[in-house]
Amino acid sequence: MTTTRPALTIDGLLAELKTLATISEAEPPVVTRVVFSDADMRARAYAKGLCTDAGLSISEDAIGNTFARWQGSEAELPPIGTGSHIDAIPNAGLYDGCVGVLGGLEAIRVLQKLGFKPRRSIELVIFTAEEPTRFGIGCLGSRMMANVLTPEQARRLRDKEGRGLEELRTAAGFKGPLESVAVPEGRFHRFIELHIEQGPLLEQEGIDVGLVTHIAAPASMRVVIEGEGGHAGGKLMPGRKDALTAAAELILALESAAKSTGAIDTVATVGVCEVFPGAVNSIPSRVRLETDVRDIDGARRDRVLDALQAACDEVVGRRGVAISTELVNADPPATCDLAILAALEESAVAAGKTYKRMVSRAYHDSLFMARIAPVAMLFIPCRGGVSHRPDEYASPEWIGSGVHVLSRTLAVLAS
Repeated sequence: MTTTRPALTIDGLLAELKTLATISEAEPPVVTRVVFSDADMRARAYAKGLCTDAGLSISEDAIGNTFARWQGSEAELPPIGTGSHIDAIPNAGLYDGCVGVLGGLEAIRVLQKLGFKPRRSIELVIFTAEEPTRFGIGCLGSRMMANVLTPEQARRLRDKEGRGLEELRTAAGFKGPLESVAVPEGRFHRFIELHIEQGPLLEQEGIDVGLVTHIAAPASMRVVIEGEGGHAGGKLMPGRKDALTAAAELILALESAAKSTGAIDTVATVGVCEVFPGAVNSIPSRVRLETDVRDIDGARRDRVLDALQAACDEVVGRRGVAISTELVNADPPATCDLAILAALEESAVAAGKTYKRMVSRAYHDSLFMARIAPVAMLFIPCRGGVSHRPDEYASPEWIGSGVHVLSRTLAVLAS
């Protein structure tokens, strides 16, 4: 569309990103914004103020998901959604999530300046608690919108201090029943999330934007190994039931299972290994492992989990330890919508931007939005693939490319 070909200047957006980064629980350049903290609430107020200045109408749900709408000429039609999150893990940077929120707002402002008149409304969404920092579960807002996390489950969530979701969201000023957060399928006509890649491929290949075709989904299994402790010098090797050496076998078995699929998209990680009693001269009697297995193919991912369970059973029989397993979550992967991908490709070509189709191995709010609407993601490069660190960086040129392609795509889908 000729109306979506601006001479794009994003100086104002860059200044807004930098201002948002100063709203933090830590000293700059570190960004820390845990959901429902004072910094989170001040950041929300800043973002909502920018949306109001752009003439968008604001609404919020019972856990703080925020919706900023640019009304279309046919207001009764389901809107086109875009957006991301502004909460940040401890010791983070200023681009993760925030580019999708403020960049989405900038895309709307670009269209407004060009005099574009949307047929469908365009709605910017700021999701609550994409990061798992406070409650140990990621994408809280979008999970609840898609009813993947039920109100009953949400009420059981506690932070490390034992404070519950109900207490914290009420203290933050979010009222209404949790049952009201879930939205029906069709609430959005389409949804697009702009995000930094959080990987190195786009930068390495010199490509402007990535069009995400699939979003990998995680499955997490908790494994507890109970052995038999004792003095490191007094207990001879033949009679030992060492929980840590049993755990080591399981860690290697998980790695082997992931590699054996033959698919580059299968990844497995043991990110937590807690050893009791943790003394150099004491045989470990108990170990807790937290595992993360991801793939864009849910069945293939689950076969890796099955292999881990089989390894647990084998180790129990051979080593004489006791092992318990708990499947913490197993979210289905998402396949992105072909119509949105076609619009993104058309927009990238029209904007003169290079692009590639790619997979998102990190998961985002779009993974859960896919339960209630057709979705796609638009990636921009980030330096060195670095994310979740203060030195996370996306250049003005990269951000500008993302906003340019997003604005064109929103115009196509809202027409």
